[in-house]
Amino acid sequence: MKPDISYNDFDKLDIRIGKIIEASIKEGSEKLLRFVVDLGTEIGKRIIFAGIRKWYKPEEFINKEYPFLINMPPKKMLDEESQGMMLLVDSDKPVPVMPCEDVVVGMVVR
Repeated sequence: MKPDISYNDFDKLDIRIGKIIEASIKEGSEKLLRFVVDLGTEIGKRIIFAGIRKWYKPEEFINKEYPFLINMPPKKMLDEESQGMMLLVDSDKPVPVMPCEDVVVGMVVR
């Protein structure tokens, strides 16, 4: 287990529901999938990478909604930058977290 954090630490995380509108294999990488994610009118579209290519095909994600952490500094991934992080359950096979009901793209996750 990781150390306890305060509510103020948790409150710094900006987690939003995003809809994957494009998904592809990142050329030059055996691990990465490249997503174009619609995060709603306030944020817009972002490119976000996930190291889950071993377990999933890009087309499995198209038009589906997931939570993304969006207030991290961009991280260089080969010739592009990842502008956030997809939330995944850490298991033998990483499992994407999905809302169990319809939600609006861009909504804040608390």
